[in-house]
Amino acid sequence: MRDPVGTESHARQNGRSVTQTPERPLQELLAALPSIDSLLAEPVLSKPGLPARPLLVRLCRQEVERLRTGLKSGKRRHLPETGTLASQIADQAHRLLTGGMLHVINATGVILHTGLGRAPLPEQAREALQRITRSFTNLEFRLETGARGVRHERVAELLCLLTGAEGALVCNNNAAAVLLMLQALCRRREVIVSRGQQVEIGGGFRIPDVIRESGARMVEVGTTNRTHASDYLQALGPRTAALLRVHPSNYRISGFTSQVELGELARLAREHGCLLLDDLGSGALHELGGFREPEPLVEQSLAAGADLVSFSGDKLLGASQAGLLVGRRELIARLEKAPLLRALRCDKLGLAVLEAVLSIHAEGGEALAALPVHRMLSESREQVRLRARNSLTVLGVAPDAIEFTLGHGRIQVVDSLARTGSGALPEEDVASVALRITSSKLSAARLQRDLRCGTPAVVGAVREEALWLDFKAILPGEETLLGESLAGVLN
Repeated sequence: MRDPVGTESHARQNGRSVTQTPERPLQELLAALPSIDSLLAEPVLSKPGLPARPLLVRLCRQEVERLRTGLKSGKRRHLPETGTLASQIADQAHRLLTGGMLHVINATGVILHTGLGRAPLPEQAREALQRITRSFTNLEFRLETGARGVRHERVAELLCLLTGAEGALVCNNNAAAVLLMLQALCRRREVIVSRGQQVEIGGGFRIPDVIRESGARMVEVGTTNRTHASDYLQALGPRTAALLRVHPSNYRISGFTSQVELGELARLAREHGCLLLDDLGSGALHELGGFREPEPLVEQSLAAGADLVSFSGDKLLGASQAGLLVGRRELIARLEKAPLLRALRCDKLGLAVLEAVLSIHAEGGEALAALPVHRMLSESREQVRLRARNSLTVLGVAPDAIEFTLGHGRIQVVDSLARTGSGALPEEDVASVALRITSSKLSAARLQRDLRCGTPAVVGAVREEALWLDFKAILPGEETLLGESLAGVLN
C-alpha cells in the first residue's frame, strides 16, 4: 500500500536501499545505517591500490557519520545500498591516493592563472629540483668552513646583484613579506597609506587587515581617487613609523586621479625620520616591452628612495611562490632577527627554484626566453597562430584552415586577447589566437567540462555561447595533446 504522498517504503534487506516514509520513521533509518564491518566486507574495498585497512575504517566511519547527519537534519530521506556506498568510499580512497596535482593545459587566455599554479617553471628550475631532492643538500651548511650557513644566502646575493639593494631576504609569499616588515619595523606605531592603495588581493586579504595583524596602526590619507603630498604631511607625527606605498596591481582608477610620486614620498620620509616601504606586488626585474603602462621595476623603486621593497616570486619573476624583500642592509638584518621570520621562511624547494630563475635573470638578454612567462608575454600573435596550427595537423586539418568541422563540433581559428593575470598589467591586453568551438550535440559548458575532466585536463573559457581555447599560455609541446583531447571529445 502506498503512503499518503505516494512514496514506496523500502527496508534495507539483502542490500536494498531504505527510504524514509511515514512507515519508516527516522529512528528506523538510523538503525538501518550499515555497520563498518559490513562495508569492509564488500569486495570493492578489498581490491589492491586502496589505503591500508585502518584508513579505510576511518573513511567508512566518516561516510556513515555523514549519512547520519544528513538523516537527522532532514536533508537526506533514504539510504543507499551497502554495495553502492562501499563503491563510493572506494572511489574516494582511490582519488586520495592518485588524484593530487595533475598536468593541466592552460587554454584560459590568462597567463599567470592563480588557480592553475601561476608561473610555469623553466627547465633549469626543474633540473635544480631534481638535483636537490635526490639527496641531502647544503641548505644551511657552508662547505668551505663546515659551519652553519644562512639558507637564503645565495638568493640574497643574486637579488642584490639584480636590484642594486644592500640586502635581501626571502619568505613564503608577498603577503608574508609585507606582514614581516610591518611587524618587525612598525609594531605599536603608525603606518600612513593612501586610501586609493588599500587594495584587496586574492582570497579576500586586504592591506588594512595585514596592517592590523602586524600590530601597527593604519593612518588613512587622501581620498580614493586623489592623494597629495600635503595629505601625508598633515598625518606625519612622532608616532609615525613608515609611509607605505602599495602598488594597485589588480586594478586601476582612471580619470580625475593623482598619487604622490615615490621620490616625493622618500623625501617626506627622510625629513621626518620615518621609513618608506614599497609593496610592489607582482614586481619586475626587467622592462617588459609593448605595454602602455609597464610594471614598475624593483631597481627603480630602490633608486627613488624606498627603504624596503617587497614583491612576489611566482608572477612576473617567473619562479615559485615566494615573498622577496630588498633594501637597506640594517633593515634586512632586523627582519632576519624577527621571530616571525621562522614561521614565514621559504623551504629548500622554493629556494632551489629561485636560485635557478634568478640566475637566468642575471644572465639577461636572450637567456630570458627560457622563462615561460617572459616568452608568453613577448610572443607575437603570428607566433601563437603557428602553434595553434600545429594542433590542427593532429586533427587532419589543413594548417591554414580558419574554419572547419570536427565530429559534431564547429571550430574557428580566431584572434583573441589574453591577459597577464595575478594582478600584473591589469589593463593590458595581450594579442593571442584561440579556437572558438561550438557543438551540435553539446553545450559549451558541457564541452568545457569534458575537456577539463580528460587526461591531460584542458581548461578553457566559455564566452558568447562557445568554448574558447586560447593558445597564449599553452606550452610548447602541448599543442598535440590538446588536439588529441579535442578530437576525443568531439568525435
